[in-house]
Amino acid sequence: MIYFCYFLITLLIIRLLVAFVNYLSFAYLPKTTPLISVPSVSVLIPARNEEENIGALLKQLSTFEYSMLEIIVYNDHSTDKTESIIKHWAALKSNIKLINGDALPKGWLGKNHACHQLAQAATGEILLFLDADVSVKKGVIKRSISYLQKHELHLLSIFPKQIVKSFGEKVSVPLMNWVLLSILPIYLIRKSKNKIFSAANGQFMMFKAATYKAIWPHEKYKSHKVEDIAIIRLFKQKGLASDTRLGDNDISCRMYVGLDEAIEGFIKNIFQFFGNSILVTITFGILTTIAPFVVYLYMGLWWLTAYLAGIVCIRFFVMLASQQSVIQNVLLVLPQHIIFLLIIIKGLINNKQKKLIWKDRNILQDL
Repeated sequence: MIYFCYFLITLLIIRLLVAFVNYLSFAYLPKTTPLISVPSVSVLIPARNEEENIGALLKQLSTFEYSMLEIIVYNDHSTDKTESIIKHWAALKSNIKLINGDALPKGWLGKNHACHQLAQAATGEILLFLDADVSVKKGVIKRSISYLQKHELHLLSIFPKQIVKSFGEKVSVPLMNWVLLSILPIYLIRKSKNKIFSAANGQFMMFKAATYKAIWPHEKYKSHKVEDIAIIRLFKQKGLASDTRLGDNDISCRMYVGLDEAIEGFIKNIFQFFGNSILVTITFGILTTIAPFVVYLYMGLWWLTAYLAGIVCIRFFVMLASQQSVIQNVLLVLPQHIIFLLIIIKGLINNKQKKLIWKDRNILQDL
């Protein structure tokens, strides 16, 4: 059993090193924005029942000083005031356009279909897919294009800085970066050709339009519930340079409102964080749960103290890199881990039942 303890400690050290490297790599977009050229940009926003968010995003985008910018919003059968808010902004700004969605075809998931329709309508040399709940500042488009051009990327994705307000969000939303930044060295997304080093966030995905329209990735993954990760893996498989960055104050998002919504949201992609392997996900959940107890029982209090210090250090570096409260997340380690296990369990149940309601649609049903 002592060798199992050594294995658990080694796993912790590896995760700590990954978190430390991600902190040191400063994985944000550079502040300076020299552009090699000034391409036309299409900002593409799928929206379904987004009356709480869409107006704020369109207001922000309408202030952007970029000469060739079109903004297209796809209203996906919203039943609230989303359509009227979009029409209001389209009447104020000539570069804002509304597309009202058709019936969802069989075999498609709603967001994937919306993104595909948006891309077909877009005229820009750069396609930027933004979720309606994202908040952006003026510099983000130029900073993104500059980085895209400098590294000759075909795809750039960003994990927005997460805004958490309620207690339920504080014990759930940070889990995404806790997993991501402790198992995946961010710099290897661009540096390595191996598709295992892949991560992307559909809240912000920027493509070279020519590349996108040669592949039509949202159509290719029309029924994939975690299409963002599938798309970046495809690009890496094809040898198309791609990268993913962390967001700063120029791009942020309150991803979920409350605990229930956060849990349902993370259930969609919990297994994708671990290479779409249920076995690996369950193993990670079990090992990170039992490790402190096993170390204490077979190695004693000193080793347990060292192990717990390692857990705290991982949170420390992950939260610094994520620009989130370190103290708050260290204090919430235990409830966050309980929520993490609950997400795994509910994910397994939903997979068995083939039922997960998101935006009033069952995204696990047979398509």
